[in-house]
Amino acid sequence: MQAPHPKVRVAAAVLLTRETGAGREVYLVERSPELRFFGGYWACPGGVVEAADQAGGGEPGIEVLARCARRELFEETGVLLGAAAPVAGREALREALLLPEPQRAAGRRCWDQVVGGLQEPGLVPVATLTMPAFAPVRYQTQFFHAALPPGEEPTVLPGELRGGRFWRPRDVLAEWRTGRLLVVPPVLFLLELLQGRSREEFLAHAAAEAAALGQGKLHPVYFTPGILLAPLRTDTIPPATTTNCLLVGEEEVYVIDPASPDAEEQERLCATLEEWRAAGRHLAGVIATHHHQDHVGAVAEVSRRYRLPVLAHPLTLARLPEKGFAERPLHDGEVLPLGAAPDGTSGWQLQALHTPGHDRGHLAFLESRYRAAIVGDLVSTLSTIVIQPPEGHLATYLASLRRLLELPFTTLYPAHGPAACAGHDLVRHYLRHRQEREDSLVTALRSGQSRLEDLLASVYSDVSAELLPLAAHSLRAGLEKLEEEGRVQRVGQDAFKWRS
Repeated sequence: MQAPHPKVRVAAAVLLTRETGAGREVYLVERSPELRFFGGYWACPGGVVEAADQAGGGEPGIEVLARCARRELFEETGVLLGAAAPVAGREALREALLLPEPQRAAGRRCWDQVVGGLQEPGLVPVATLTMPAFAPVRYQTQFFHAALPPGEEPTVLPGELRGGRFWRPRDVLAEWRTGRLLVVPPVLFLLELLQGRSREEFLAHAAAEAAALGQGKLHPVYFTPGILLAPLRTDTIPPATTTNCLLVGEEEVYVIDPASPDAEEQERLCATLEEWRAAGRHLAGVIATHHHQDHVGAVAEVSRRYRLPVLAHPLTLARLPEKGFAERPLHDGEVLPLGAAPDGTSGWQLQALHTPGHDRGHLAFLESRYRAAIVGDLVSTLSTIVIQPPEGHLATYLASLRRLLELPFTTLYPAHGPAACAGHDLVRHYLRHRQEREDSLVTALRSGQSRLEDLLASVYSDVSAELLPLAAHSLRAGLEKLEEEGRVQRVGQDAFKWRS
């Protein structure tokens, strides 16, 4: 097993199955909505490798991962793999393992004693899947398969999990396609491979697909049906290292923000587009949410390679760095047909929304079936958004956020970072954050601070030194907003001194 990236956390999870008269079923757990990581989603039982799972240190090998998987399965479901006879005090042991530190240490010691006397757990490695590089903390998860042992019955204790149940894979996928179920992307991927296959066929396909992903194939990252999120490496603003390209649609496909100028990244994207075309999908066009370089690096390449029109706001089309392809201006409220939705619903559409403020020609999009919002650089799940005058205008940006907040959307897809299933909460957070910055700025001005560098040090004291030049743009945008409202004024003609 390769050593993980320093920001990758190593984890293990279990595809726990049983055979019934209705066929094979998989046990999934529902994560609490309050959890920051995939809150409200259905997942396989599992968790990160802990020190107690390791012996002798070093990078965790397959034995350590299996030990982690066995422990996590027991903690989350009460299923004890390898127990040929009843184990005394197992419920007390489970509760001890779930205690917070440092009380949990005693539970781990008891667990070691119990596991030492059990049979082999019957865990079969399925695939190692690593979260794409769109989050500050990524997970490299080893999935195992295990059959439910005779006499065992999973139960979920309230806390980090809200519940659990056995599902037929096809039923999970059908519920997900209707929008009634949230499922973590790697589990969706594995369930697609599992349905309709024997265990041996499934293991072979999973190994082959995992190998292809490891060699650069785009991960099938779906937070909602019909929208593939493909983070592509770009020269963007830290902490982001990628920009999300969204492939929207199944019959009619639009490529939103093919971002990377890197030839290798472009080939990864085009390999998926070729695969989709071979499967009968029609590529309808390339869309740019706005003209910034970390969003349009592959617009010309994808357009020319597949003879696709480029769709964007007229202000964006005028500022694209390359020309020579068909252009189609998009205006506020314009609708693009997507054909049938993944659940077969007809009349699926993508509506353009003019949302200036970060950029004058910025567009966001709302799809009609699942009400997902694709918002470009309106918000990020990694950091704040830089407003850089004169292109950026803070009051306009805040108006765009408020407009978005009034729309009936669900999952929000930003240009940087993973999707947010509680999209309205994220927008409200951005509005609160901007208000807090403004309040801090007003307080600093009233205290007598007037020079730009002093205001920057005061208002953005929580920002690292290397990002202060970017924060200075947002500070200037905040001062100009207050000036427009008559709440501050420049000192003489000095652009670097202000007063309340």
